[in-house]
Amino acid sequence: MALDGSLERLRREGHIVVVGASLAGLRAAETLREEGFTGTLTLIGDEPYEPYDRPPLSKQVLLGRVPVDHTALPRRLATDARWRLGVAATGLDMAAKRVALADGTSVEYDRLLIATGVRSRPWPNELEAGLDGVFTLRTRDDATRLVHRLRAGPRRVLVIGVGFTGSEIASVCRERELPVTVAERGPAPLVGALGGVIGEVAAELQHEHGVDLRCGVMVTGLEGDGAGRLRRAHFSDGDALEAEVAVVALGATRNTEWLAGSGLAAGPRGIACDAGCRAFDVRGIVADDVFVAGDVARSPHPLFGYQFLSLEHWGNAVAQAEVAAHNMISPGERRRPHLWTPYFWSAQFGVNIKSVGVPNMADQVIVSQGSLGEHRFTAAYGYQGRVIAAVTFDQAKWLEFYQRQIEQAAPFPPPFTTVDRRPEGMRPVPAGFPDPSVPTHGPEVTVSGHSPTDQRVTFTPA
Repeated sequence: MALDGSLERLRREGHIVVVGASLAGLRAAETLREEGFTGTLTLIGDEPYEPYDRPPLSKQVLLGRVPVDHTALPRRLATDARWRLGVAATGLDMAAKRVALADGTSVEYDRLLIATGVRSRPWPNELEAGLDGVFTLRTRDDATRLVHRLRAGPRRVLVIGVGFTGSEIASVCRERELPVTVAERGPAPLVGALGGVIGEVAAELQHEHGVDLRCGVMVTGLEGDGAGRLRRAHFSDGDALEAEVAVVALGATRNTEWLAGSGLAAGPRGIACDAGCRAFDVRGIVADDVFVAGDVARSPHPLFGYQFLSLEHWGNAVAQAEVAAHNMISPGERRRPHLWTPYFWSAQFGVNIKSVGVPNMADQVIVSQGSLGEHRFTAAYGYQGRVIAAVTFDQAKWLEFYQRQIEQAAPFPPPFTTVDRRPEGMRPVPAGFPDPSVPTHGPEVTVSGHSPTDQRVTFTPA
């Protein structure tokens, strides 16, 4: 008993390093202190700012309602942490328990939490990406540059990619009464995240608000003038468009490159970890002193067939960070799993869109309340005979009910008669998700299989 107490005290001492001065990193640091960690705590971030909230950047900040420097995350308590801001992590030596930094220094740790998140996928042509007027939106600095340009009143804005971020940017442009063209190679907005049935509703919303929506086309090139300013975009259908501003909204890339050669199961889909947030190494063995949380993590979820899910969700980052922090300083029998049900929301074109579960795993959808035509409805998603997700347009009151259905593995289609059910919702229809081999812009949940390393092994008998 005395030995157990001594080991527990040791877990609450030492040096914990958090790489990623993000929402997940901050909440993990606060949880560590709340639960009795008394050792040294160091937070490392590649941006020069302490943790700030990202969702307002594509909404209130771009509309000019909230200054970008007012997006700092509120603190639950003092973390008494050492902050290493404006310097990126460049490598990890798990044997030496050391994180290498871009300034040539390194930081040793007893336990490590990786919460490096994601970054915007840039325009693939570097010369075109460098044109004055080409933007991405992920960071405070991105938002500062873009809102300055929107205030100048460009004659036309081009948004490339129409997932949630692209749709919100287009909505902001129309609210600012700016002409905006949206280009998407998929068949509809949000089709990768919510499917074709709901994507058609999103398309109607954009058309009704004056968006020049072009689906089924790709932007093949961005053209500048002699001074290096964006002037024209070219499309795969042969058309060209004059535009002074282009916002590239082609999804996100997980920040894992710095872990190359570290021995962790880290790659473009994120860092694989178990349900207790412990990282896997490339052999599929958990590392008891390295944990993962937030957008960069891939973890198995029992509600979804133990598939590894990468979740770009605000709520997931908080919940997973708290579980990781708890488990970092707790003995095995007191550790708990991260079983958060995915939840996401977006505000665009006057509509509040919310989802729970993993819609893009579904093969069928049914409108259970409201009407697609009125843009006010609840849609339930099914996969292999059970409810796995729900999406609401201005009907968020139903989400808690459907969350319980998901968590109870309720049958699909729902066997009950619901209120306000219209004829269009009487039977399930194909959800209309595109072929996963054809990239689209916008899924907030990435389903990436069962293997922590994504390695494929072929057995050939003698």
